[in-house]
Amino acid sequence: MKPGKELLFLALGGSGEIGMNVNLYGCDGKWLMVDLGMTFADPYYPGVDLVFADLTFIEERLDDLVGVVLTHAHEDHIGAVPYFALDLGVPLYATPFTARLVAEKLAEAGISKDVQLNVVPNEASLSLGPFDIRYVPLAHSIAEGNALVIETPHGRVFHTGDWKLDDEPLIGVPATEGDLTALGDEGVLALVCDSTNVFNPKPSGSEGAVRDGLMEMVKGLKGKRVVVTTFASNVARLQTLAEVAEATGRQLCVAGRSLDRIIGVSQASGYLKAFPDVVRMEDAMDLPRGEVLVLATGGQGEPRAALARIASDTHPIRLEKGDAVIFSSRQIPGNELAIGRVQNQLAAKGVEILTDRQGMIHVSGHPGRPELEALYSWLRPEILVPVHGEMRHMAEQARLGKASGIKRTIVQKNGDLVRLAPDGPTKLSEVRAGRLVLDGDIIAPADGSAMGQRRKLAESGVVVAALAVSPVGKLKSAIEIAAVGLPLEEGMGEFIAEAQGDVAKALGTLKGEKARDRAAISETVRLTVRRAAQRWSGKKPVVQVMLREG
Repeated sequence: MKPGKELLFLALGGSGEIGMNVNLYGCDGKWLMVDLGMTFADPYYPGVDLVFADLTFIEERLDDLVGVVLTHAHEDHIGAVPYFALDLGVPLYATPFTARLVAEKLAEAGISKDVQLNVVPNEASLSLGPFDIRYVPLAHSIAEGNALVIETPHGRVFHTGDWKLDDEPLIGVPATEGDLTALGDEGVLALVCDSTNVFNPKPSGSEGAVRDGLMEMVKGLKGKRVVVTTFASNVARLQTLAEVAEATGRQLCVAGRSLDRIIGVSQASGYLKAFPDVVRMEDAMDLPRGEVLVLATGGQGEPRAALARIASDTHPIRLEKGDAVIFSSRQIPGNELAIGRVQNQLAAKGVEILTDRQGMIHVSGHPGRPELEALYSWLRPEILVPVHGEMRHMAEQARLGKASGIKRTIVQKNGDLVRLAPDGPTKLSEVRAGRLVLDGDIIAPADGSAMGQRRKLAESGVVVAALAVSPVGKLKSAIEIAAVGLPLEEGMGEFIAEAQGDVAKALGTLKGEKARDRAAISETVRLTVRRAAQRWSGKKPVVQVMLREG
């Protein structure tokens, strides 16, 4: 499947889901990868933290891959880099802030010397095979959010990455309406566009407005110890909180390693120049309550993050009745229960909890409908390709694009190979696309047998039956049974005794060849024990039989 004289698009991740963005463009025999992200696991993957896109398609065509271009530094766009960059064996390209965070990841993985990471100046261009690429700054909830203008012999693509419109972004200078309109005047074949907030009927809002909202809220909390939690990667929000601390006569304390890392990388990249010296957590507790502002990680309820530990009194920062915690963040879908647990712990202490329902203290980094419509009007693309969303988000953006005058749209999903030119968009075929999980130290298929077994274990527990038989199938030892995960705290002994008796009876019914067939003996024991477990508990556990002779 080598690209011919055409322009192809293929998402391996990020289309049909939010996160794990991996996009490929094919042209004149070569492939270009845009972003290499991951997502965090949900309870469907027990024992797993990270989930990756299956890169088999491009791994089988590495001779044709010209490079990986990264749009910005959020984990769903760069998080898979340290796990796959070495195997891909091609150069990485990123603007300075993103490159510094990627370099730290490569160093932690011990592969810095083996992976070529190229730092591209902001708004600069580069050429990779048939692709001429230019970085175009757009506002987002992290420093150096970028779109990519990808020039090919078959047409120009505007790949938005994650973006929004912001008249007062505080960090960085996004492309203006004039810049984007001029680009539209030159002609845009395809707009490949973020769909995350397509159902939001309002603009996403400005970081400048958040600064005003946080300033007002903290000023109203005189005499209280205040903790603010936000996304560590939101450099503009960190700058705002530094200004809020200074304006309200508070010293700033930072609690969380990811915050320390982002602050360091930001300052090395020329941001947060006026960021104040922070006080140590131990010293912060000695300050009068109304003279400290704590910036903490953990707004998504992460159990090991600073805020969860503060809520459970296992952190140097302590809160008391009357103190306040400000959630300057949104709930990521799937984290509601974890966030609720932390907030309930805080509420039990008498801590005041403030969210964006009480004030203008958070805005999204993704465009609402008015922003999407504005971008359509400026770029005037021939084709709209929604990405970065679940199917409902992408289908809705396709409808919005058509209503806004874009004649050709296509709703694709991970694995759909799409021709953009000539005569596009057309779905050509479906290729392998799926999920991998980081399971311990092993990257394994997300749909592998191990994960299915683990779900079964989590749901119903496990019972182990061990016994010895003679070569002619006679039982030669007591039957040992042990169970884990069955809800039989009080009746476990009685269950085991009954199951042992059931197994002895069942083995006595085996005659002839079956009595000597180890597979038949093992299956008889397995089914007998499972029936006993179901009778006692209502569960159908995994049953493992350990059979030996002698």
